[in-house]
Amino acid sequence: MYSGRDLTELSMMAKNKWKNEELSFFHHSLQQITPYLNVEGQTIHREIIEEIESRGGV
Repeated sequence: MYSGRDLTELSMMAKNKWKNEELSFFHHSLQQITPYLNVEGQTIHREIIEEIESRGGV
């Protein structure tokens, strides 16, 4: 189970400063609710995906 920083704290940081565990957890969480995300949520999810890809996957 994830017990790291919450999305509010992480949203104030650049995605390249996030830990792999944080990227993975929030990617999975946002992926589960994709149909319900507003534009801001979709943008955050896309940025997380881009950061995961830039690291070569998680």
